[in-house]
Amino acid sequence: MNATRPLGYWLKLVDSLIDEQFAATLEEHGVTRRQWQVLNLLEQQPATEAELIAGLSPFFASPDEPDSVAEHLNELVESGWITHADGEYSITDRGHTSLMKLSELVERIRTQSGADLDGSEYDAVVAALEKIARNLGWDPDTSKD
Repeated sequence: MNATRPLGYWLKLVDSLIDEQFAATLEEHGVTRRQWQVLNLLEQQPATEAELIAGLSPFFASPDEPDSVAEHLNELVESGWITHADGEYSITDRGHTSLMKLSELVERIRTQSGADLDGSEYDAVVAALEKIARNLGWDPDTSKD
């Protein structure tokens, strides 16, 4: 039966399982997956809310996600992990330290998800998914990832 299941089935299943793993791990530390992603973007450089929304847009396509990151940003500001000044958000030292700890946990999930794949198998899966995305209209030159 498994061999007859289409690509979409496996993509949705794996995405759901990844979300569950991330949610369980990150929630133990008082942060959502979207907040962790915001911290990652702000680790690269300060950003406006609009820039953060654009950077996270693939993740907000889900009907169970809010249309904006405002709630996530407010919680991160309240926790002292980010600051907001002159229309831009920036990560604080406390946020950076927390992100480093959370990143270690996320890396464990990533390692677990590919545990039975050798490097070439993992690379082949990623390359195939990128080709599929391009075939369906994704353009890396216009993408905000």
